Amino acid sequence: MPVENSRLKGFFRLSVEERREIIAELAGLSSEHVAALANYGELDELSASRMIENVIGTMSLPVGVAINFLINGAQYIIPFCIEESSVVAAASNMAKRCLAKGGFSTNCDDSVMISQIQILDLIDLEAAEQAILTAKHELIDMCNSRPSTMIRLGGGCKDIQTRIIDSESGKMLVLHLLVDTRDAMGANAVNTMAELIGDRVEELTSGRVHLRIVSNLAAHRLARASATFTPEELSNDGTRDDGVKIIDGILDAYHFATADPYRATTHNKGIMNAISAIALACGQDWRAIEAGCHAWASQSKGAYTSMTQWSKDEEGNLVGNIEIPLAVGIVGGASKVHPAARANIEILGVKSAKELAGVMAAAGLAQNLGAMRALATNGIQDGHMKLHAQNMAVSAGAVNDEIGIVAERVKAQMGPITQQLVAEVLAALRSE
Repeated sequence: MPVENSRLKGFFRLSVEERREIIAELAGLSSEHVAALANYGELDELSASRMIENVIGTMSLPVGVAINFLINGAQYIIPFCIEESSVVAAASNMAKRCLAKGGFSTNCDDSVMISQIQILDLIDLEAAEQAILTAKHELIDMCNSRPSTMIRLGGGCKDIQTRIIDSESGKMLVLHLLVDTRDAMGANAVNTMAELIGDRVEELTSGRVHLRIVSNLAAHRLARASATFTPEELSNDGTRDDGVKIIDGILDAYHFATADPYRATTHNKGIMNAISAIALACGQDWRAIEAGCHAWASQSKGAYTSMTQWSKDEEGNLVGNIEIPLAVGIVGGASKVHPAARANIEILGVKSAKELAGVMAAAGLAQNLGAMRALATNGIQDGHMKLHAQNMAVSAGAVNDEIGIVAERVKAQMGPITQQLVAEVLAALRSE
């Protein structure tokens, strides 16, 4: 279940161990989950060698938690696994700024995945297409003939669709299996079904079945989130006038992204900063998610554009919406193999794939607003460089207390922060 309260005042001031203790208590984590988050329960080499080939070790990334999220009336603490500074803070900040209107609302489709079967060497494509549609129920029954937990829980193949497409190889017939994968991401299940009916499809069409593979454009598995932000919440000083100016600046930034794919690419990267970070933290196939979201951003309007939509309502509030394909799961895969992924899902408290997708969509919307608000006010570097200065200090050779001292002195300097400047400040510190 979600936590009772995600508003953790002063959380960023605590030590890592203190933060972990608070999250463990709020989420009711077991000692095993706490150990996974504390590194000494991280992925072991034996488990790693079962996940991929030619394993030589493992690599860790920071896991932080975004707070202040109210989604569908419930409080969530959201794990992010990411190396980029300011992302977690920005998402938490924007989540706090939409509470006056009830936080985020989400709505997600059922977990329907597509598996594609490519059919070639057809003499009569229309006749082959009709043969498949006539035998639709037979093929669906074949797909669902093997017992599985997914089918026992009401999932399985629900429909078959066909498409005739042009290609450099000529026209081809494509069969889509629409499979309800329940709380699994479902790639393995839908691929197995496609392979199971391949021979029968060849018999029906007198063609040659070639590729049989999942589509990561999960167009039947859309996640939606929306939120409303008042001018007072978005202002720097709490006044409506300041908030109105900031909203106008945010909309100017949004309109830039909708009109220009060069801007839209960075705009959407900011959205994926949250979505991919949560996916990675929770053991999801974040590459499939990224590919699906970017394809959707290109397909929905015929050109690559913003994944989000922003506007002003009649009261002058900023209203944000996002609709993206999110193929996620809480059963199977790395979400059950990786100890840290299991712990992060426990912190999140989601009980279904649809709930996880909704949380990810809400976080993506918040992250998008955080980036646009920063760009429309102080610029993106103001917050980004606070932690980045510490990373630059480490790159210059700073150790222990030197890291914080160098970072503070660099930030106090006028002008751009460069690696050469950091090295000079470190050298000056050591000469004192």
